[in-house]
This record gives sequence, structure tokens and C-alpha cells, in this order.
Amino acid sequence: MGAGIVADVLRLGSRVIRSNDNRALRRNARPGILPIMSISGLVPPDWRPVGGRGAPVRLPSRASGLRIGLFGGTFNPPHEGHRLASLIAMSRLGLDRVWWLVTPGNPLKDNNSLPPLAGRMAAARAIANHPRIDVTGFEADIGARYTYDTISWLKRRCPDTEFVWIMGADNLAGFHRWQRWREIAGMVAIAVIDRPASTLKATHGRGGQFLARHRLREHEARLLFNRRPPAFVFLHGPRSDLSSTYLRSIERGEPGIRPPPG
Repeated sequence: MGAGIVADVLRLGSRVIRSNDNRALRRNARPGILPIMSISGLVPPDWRPVGGRGAPVRLPSRASGLRIGLFGGTFNPPHEGHRLASLIAMSRLGLDRVWWLVTPGNPLKDNNSLPPLAGRMAAARAIANHPRIDVTGFEADIGARYTYDTISWLKRRCPDTEFVWIMGADNLAGFHRWQRWREIAGMVAIAVIDRPASTLKATHGRGGQFLARHRLREHEARLLFNRRPPAFVFLHGPRSDLSSTYLRSIERGEPGIRPPPG
């Protein structure tokens, strides 16, 4: 999907949510893509936010024993690289579903120019377009600012679901900057998907070195759920040169910025 189309979807999503009209959500949904309210309505409203206050929190469809990959980010904008990473993880790890956790913001970045959550979710849904990829913004509902909070909340409320955290190799390179990153590694298995120009940087960073002793060989990827965290696997496969940074530069009319070489 081109940058212009993604930008249009972001703007559309923002207008739809601001209208607070569920019918508008359904009218503007693409065929085969669940509107936001439909995804939210797949489970009973029995999940309370952090502290037990506020409205019930709804999660994507799930069932006891499912293996679900958690792929978090601002998705500003989402692109085919996100979809490709999800499909690689789904295939190699034997996942039942992948949840795209569209965050309200990134604590490590300036969020002043970040588009509204609703628009980014609409764009993510258009890119994902897969029956086993769910797009959710529940982190905003539970008041989670950090990944540690999100995973802790999910493990308490979904003890019968097996989760794995999915991240690109570029994120592993900066993993040591995440809030309570060692504790994250101790709570959930991690699958790292190779990214252009990030392979060596990721494995040689502080996070990569910490996880090295817990690394499974790639052909053992499906055993990841059998290991008690910390456990991690580095998956190689087809790579996309697209990045959200590159797509934002095109939207700003800066074609001189190019993705890193593959």
C-alpha cells in the first residue's frame, strides 16, 4: 500500500472515530476487514483496566490454550513489513493468532505529531487484512504506558493463553532502553524477526547479549513455548525494506530519505 493511501486511511479513521457513530465505522470498513467495534465485541466485557477502574476492557477473540503473538508499536504508519513479520512469526512459531497492539504513544519518542489512535488502527486493519491478525488498541483502555505493564496485565487476566512477544531486529538493538526490559524477558518468550541492516546491531546490543544465553536455534522455533522465559529465537526470512520512518518522509515530501539496504 502506498504512503498516500495509508495517509488517507489514517485521516479517515480519525474522522470516523471523532463522529462517535458506530454505523460510520461499519460503512467505511473494507470488505473482509472487521471494523473496530466488531473486533471489540468478540469477547465478553469482563476485563477491567489497571486499578480496576473505568469501563470494561475488551480484547480480541481468544480461547484457552491458544498461542498468540503480540506485535506492538505505534504503526505510524503500518506497512507490508509489519504484515510480513507477522506471517513469518505465525508460520515459524505455529501461532494461532497475532495481535497488533497499536499503542497510544512511544515513551522513547516524541509523540506530538503522532496521528490519533483510531486512524492508526484503521490503517493497520487495512494493511493486515488477514483472518488471524487482530488489531487492537486496548493499551489505551487499560492505561498502559510501557510494554511491561501490558504484558503483566495480559498474563494476569489471560492465564490460560500462551503469549510470545514479537519484535523486529531493529527494536532488539534498543531493547535495553525499554522500561524494565529484563523483567519483560523474564515474563514472556521473545521472537525477533530479522530486519535490513539490523542483524549484527541487534545481536551485539545489550539486549541481544543478555538474551544470547537463552537463545534457541532457529529450527527449534516451535519449542519456544516449551521453554520457561527468558527464551528467545531469531528468525530469518524474506525482508521488507519498508519502514514507517521512510513512509513518513514520503508523506512530508522528502524522497531523498531511503530505507536501509537489504
